[in-house]
Amino acid sequence: MAKRTHSEPRTEDVAPSTSGPTHPHAASYRRTPLWRFYTAVAQVVDRMIGWDRLPVPLGLLDLIGLRTKLRQQNLHDTSHLPAVNKPQLEPPRPRHKVNRTADGSYNDLHQPDMGMAGSRFGRNIPLDRIPAATESAIMTPNPREVSRALLTRTEFSPATSVNSLVAAWLQFMIRDWFSHGTSPTENPWTVTLAEDDPWPERPMRIMRTPDDPTRPPDRPDLPQTRVNVLSHWWDGSQVYGTNIDDQKFLRTGVGGRLHVLDNGLLPLPEDPAKDPSRVPGFWLGTEMMRTLFTHEHNAICDRLHAEYPFWDDEELFQRARLINAALLAKIHTVEWTPAVISHPTTKAALRANWFGIAGEHLHRAFGRFGDSEVLSGIPGGKTDHYGVPYALTEEFVAVYRMHPMIRDHWALRSAADDSGVRDCDFGELAGPRALEILQSIPMADLLYSFGTLSPGLVTLHNFPRFLQEFERPDGHLQDLGATDILRSRELGVPRYNDFRRLLHLAPASNFEALTDNPEWAAEIRDVYGGDVEQVDLSVGMFAEPRPTGFAFSDTAFRIFVLMASRRLNSDRFLTEHYTPAVYTQAGLDWIADNSMQTVLLRHHPQLRSSLASVDNAFEPWRLPVD
Repeated sequence: MAKRTHSEPRTEDVAPSTSGPTHPHAASYRRTPLWRFYTAVAQVVDRMIGWDRLPVPLGLLDLIGLRTKLRQQNLHDTSHLPAVNKPQLEPPRPRHKVNRTADGSYNDLHQPDMGMAGSRFGRNIPLDRIPAATESAIMTPNPREVSRALLTRTEFSPATSVNSLVAAWLQFMIRDWFSHGTSPTENPWTVTLAEDDPWPERPMRIMRTPDDPTRPPDRPDLPQTRVNVLSHWWDGSQVYGTNIDDQKFLRTGVGGRLHVLDNGLLPLPEDPAKDPSRVPGFWLGTEMMRTLFTHEHNAICDRLHAEYPFWDDEELFQRARLINAALLAKIHTVEWTPAVISHPTTKAALRANWFGIAGEHLHRAFGRFGDSEVLSGIPGGKTDHYGVPYALTEEFVAVYRMHPMIRDHWALRSAADDSGVRDCDFGELAGPRALEILQSIPMADLLYSFGTLSPGLVTLHNFPRFLQEFERPDGHLQDLGATDILRSRELGVPRYNDFRRLLHLAPASNFEALTDNPEWAAEIRDVYGGDVEQVDLSVGMFAEPRPTGFAFSDTAFRIFVLMASRRLNSDRFLTEHYTPAVYTQAGLDWIADNSMQTVLLRHHPQLRSSLASVDNAFEPWRLPVD
């Protein structure tokens, strides 16, 4: 028998999760008189002054109070509603304690189907406040006219504090987090068009969101529900797939590694039906990130093999997957998000989510100081669903509709000397055409180009024109601006003012209160017939003034305040089982020692001079100098 080293994980070392059975409502979370007073004061201070106008320590205290209120009142379960055709899962096996499954099942050992692929989206609003998705509600005002009048990019508005890796990263993360699945082609929504509309098909057709296959067919009285065909967990499924067949295709079967071609790119299935480049949403940026973190997985396997040379392929794969997925979560928490909402208070708050207010240096030197997430951060703490089964929410999906980040025009350049390589429109970077770019331009040059190009601000009149005339891989023409507007209405996401009320924010009393741009106020009033209550969520978020350093709205930020920490708190592999017994000490060290910058430099050291001047790889890179 091979000798066990100091940190090899053993099933018997890992206790079952103590989160216990879950309940429909967080009835007892921080309900003492002192906490009620604290949350009430935090809300008053936020409305009268604003968390972003306070000194950082006071701003952090205010955000803790606001998050507490959101945890108490804005986590709503749909899994308790009647359901049919749910998967029948066997009782947890020993392997489920230490390995992530392909489909996300068994993360919660007491409720194994929680958060698995095919389970329902939750909500951040009470179920009885979900707006009815009637034909009239969905088509008023006309979503195509909203797109044309308010979203169309008239002039590119750049987000100059970040680079275009933020757009690539966001889409890469979304392909891990959520998808409603493939829309049925029959019975599409039909959108009437104005006489001067140049759209080539009349009427415009927008395919419907798939129905919930677990919804009882004879219960029209139930709130509307949909399922997430991806795992709800932060488990790297965009790298590893969501089922065993995906993983069999991706894995080499040797040393825990994933397949990489001789040219450094990733193999694609020969079956066109399984080719990801033919799935809407595939573009150069997402495939660059998937390639990078496939290489990172293999580097982790090499490190683990050096530490544990007797481990077999399965053990190496499972540990490397855990480590890589946690590294993705860390990068998003302490690098990507602070880059796109770079207010001093939010930067401190996001680092505190991972390291606690004690800070990274004390965390690394002494480990955790008790169970407090405020003091020591969430990873390694207690698993907590706050009384509501974990799921991503429809409101979370809605606020992540950030297509304005995408540029229309891309000047691809050499990392060696900044010379031009190729000028592209976004259409050349999307779908199967992106593969030709990947095969003809070195990856280091592509990463350099993204690192030195600004993305777009998430604001009105900045929606990519290409995405308003997007030809899907199946040949269907789509205005994604109109689709985004329609989709939020279809899925029962409230309009802007109701959304703010339900998140304990003041609504806009009129169009001038909605935005500080008088021209926009007039345009929005015209589109919505003078009724500020009808303004769509996306339009309101794109129009409202942003806090200092923010690339998107404060309204969207409220969902992030709630859900960013919840994704960590609820995940057993990022809380109670974030231990050497499950990850190995070498694995935890890998996560602690690495960042987006070190990942980039490990696989593309020729980027060193460009990255030398930035602390965060999502900030604009320096151009090379002679």
